[in-house]
Amino acid sequence: MVVEDQNLESGGSVRVVIKGESHLRTVLWGPVRWIKMLAKELHWSFVFGVVSLYGINQGLGGSLGRVATEYYMKDVQKVQPSESQALTAITKIPWIIKPLWGILTDVLPIYGFHRRPYFVLAGVLGVVSMLFISVLGNLHLYLALLWMTIASAAMAIADVTIDACTAYNSIKHPSLASDMQSLCSLSSSIGALLGFFMSGILVHLVGSKGVFGLLTLPFALASVVGMVFSESHVPGFSYKQVNQKFIDAGRAMWRTMKCSDVWRPSLYMFISLALSLNIHEGLFYWFTDSKDGPLFAQETVGFILSIGSVGSILGATLYQLVLKDHPFRGICLWTQLLFALAGMLDLILVLRLNLKLGLPDYLFIVVDEIVSQMIGRLKWMPLLVLTSKLCPHGIEGTFFALLMSIDNAGFMTSSWLGGVLLHVLKVTRTEFGNLWLAVLIRNVMRVLPLFVLFLVPKGDQNTFKLPGEIMGEDSDSDEEKEEARNLELASLVHSADRR
Repeated sequence: MVVEDQNLESGGSVRVVIKGESHLRTVLWGPVRWIKMLAKELHWSFVFGVVSLYGINQGLGGSLGRVATEYYMKDVQKVQPSESQALTAITKIPWIIKPLWGILTDVLPIYGFHRRPYFVLAGVLGVVSMLFISVLGNLHLYLALLWMTIASAAMAIADVTIDACTAYNSIKHPSLASDMQSLCSLSSSIGALLGFFMSGILVHLVGSKGVFGLLTLPFALASVVGMVFSESHVPGFSYKQVNQKFIDAGRAMWRTMKCSDVWRPSLYMFISLALSLNIHEGLFYWFTDSKDGPLFAQETVGFILSIGSVGSILGATLYQLVLKDHPFRGICLWTQLLFALAGMLDLILVLRLNLKLGLPDYLFIVVDEIVSQMIGRLKWMPLLVLTSKLCPHGIEGTFFALLMSIDNAGFMTSSWLGGVLLHVLKVTRTEFGNLWLAVLIRNVMRVLPLFVLFLVPKGDQNTFKLPGEIMGEDSDSDEEKEEARNLELASLVHSADRR
């Protein structure tokens, strides 16, 4: 290193070479240093929890579960595309009631801990539900749907618990809010990349029910996070105060939601998601069953979806490097427009125009997935940052869960409306004549949220904050509240020593 520094000062030609090597080292070691920085500022247990839950549980496990569920509904339960679209949306109900999980983690500690027991509980529920689906033969459709919903609830509980820590740290370290969301998104995207890559192969080798059995491992990891997660113990909690704490939390949520800086962007997020009609099941059946379609094999579907995850990683990286300092409204405008335009690639594919242009299905759909996932991630990232900044002190987990439940309600509405659209247009397991029209209607609907873009704040992503009276900054006892909230993520070793 010393020799390089001396050469750097000696001559022009040598300086160019060493600068290139230094830049290469920066590119290679930049992400490592970034993660180390977050671990130092926020504690390693938080980073471990994010990577484990977003990356492995939701990213890898969620992608495996998505492909397994699609083939399970199509090949095992043999339902129609519109029915599959509606039924799988029901499994998302636990994500809509996330405020319930959030308020439990905020006001109801178990054995003196606010977070650790809920991670463990989530893992146990997930493992049990996946075992039932994978082991029981000839499981009735509605019983299978029940166990899928329980597994979804397990993932939602783990998600809202780590979200509470993310929201708290976003308020405590506002300059790191974008970095935390980038870590969450990159972990999720990389996990999804690996999960989708393996999904088709695993479905082919062990079947969709076998994949459900393998999903017990990501859920078991959630319990491991609960066991090692660093959280100080709160002794002497009075459970007689729980009712009052629920009431106080409800009042604080209502007071915050009445603030125009909160309900306006929340309404925009719901509208933006609800009007982006989800017709994925119709496209999936066309990809795999239609004689006029590509007739992709299971391994091919998994590989294509994994390549799409590369687009998601590119989107998260592009946001982190270029777009995280831009105003909310401007970035929402352009990403929504690009989101609508990206949907036209599906229309070209369904109409088989790509073949007339000499582009094979496999190549074209890979490009389609990359572009769609990248733009979708760019569209989602600023909304996540905005959501984390709308949470007041004291009820970070509860309110973040409330805002995310609004988003999930938008997703479920999108799925139901998409299912209705497929049903009305008579898109079935064997009939895909009107699928192109469903894609076109979906693309047009994606433009409509631009008419309510005024609901999004104009502020910069790094400096935007709620009024002081909403955030509780007028209180003189913030430090005492922070200590009582018990989210400092102190060293696990030190916690063990104190016990």
